[in-house]
Amino acid sequence: MSTFKDEAAEGKTAISEQENRVNEQIRAKEVRLISDTNENLGIVPIKRALQIAQERELDLVEVAPNANPPVCRIMDYGKYLYSQKKKERAARQQQKTILVKEIRLRPKTDEHHLGFKVRDARRWLEDGMKVKVRIWFRGREITYPELGREILDMVSEQLKDVAVVEQDANMEGKSMLMVLAPIPEKEKKKT
Repeated sequence: MSTFKDEAAEGKTAISEQENRVNEQIRAKEVRLISDTNENLGIVPIKRALQIAQERELDLVEVAPNANPPVCRIMDYGKYLYSQKKKERAARQQQKTILVKEIRLRPKTDEHHLGFKVRDARRWLEDGMKVKVRIWFRGREITYPELGREILDMVSEQLKDVAVVEQDANMEGKSMLMVLAPIPEKEKKKT
């Protein structure tokens, strides 16, 4: 007697976890059958559908289990799984991961130091990263948030040729935060 844990330990997956039911796993009495040449063979008993698939040395795969009767296709299931994995791999490679860098400033940051920070932010934005600009307030500085907003406005003004403000300046506890994102390629081409 095998349990679910035994099957999982052997590397097998339960029928409910698989994406498609194949051959003898199909439970319906009748199925709408589509051949390997995309020809609709109509509604046939499951035994006849399995027999046709075996004659062609292919698999019977349930592609639409919720239909009434379920739709099954005759195909090479191994090739189908391989092509699906290949498509997923290609889609994963197309995805672009966006890193977020952070610049920390204080209301008393002088212009010389600010210049270094802005230069770093410009480099990161040109590389396609997002930049968080955070102003830290200590002690009584929190009573003057307009000083932090002025610095954030100055930074966004200096970087407006390479960045757009994704999240406007707002207070988060004892800090003020603004998020800059690189200008999308479409807008760069227009300018």
